[in-house]
Amino acid sequence: MGITDFLVGAAVFILAMVTLGLVRIFRGPTEADRMMSAQLLGSGGVAVLLLLAVVAETPAIVDVALMLALLAAFAAVAFVVNARVRPDEGPEARGQR
Repeated sequence: MGITDFLVGAAVFILAMVTLGLVRIFRGPTEADRMMSAQLLGSGGVAVLLLLAVVAETPAIVDVALMLALLAAFAAVAFVVNARVRPDEGPEARGQR
């Protein structure tokens, strides 16, 4: 078993874990759970792309992985900005207790 087989096996394992995270995206129960699962999807995607870049010896895949990481960071910032409590509306106004 060479290093290439190990890297491909690691990529498959990470993809399996990301697939389990997709269940949390669809089932919830809260928006925060869904956002954290989406972050897992982004991080797992970056990890898989970096592993496959080494296996395929294609440096352009690293650029795609970095772009995916940047998009995941922007998604997290957008979620936090959207989810924060505004001074004029409390939890009651948003339907929470």
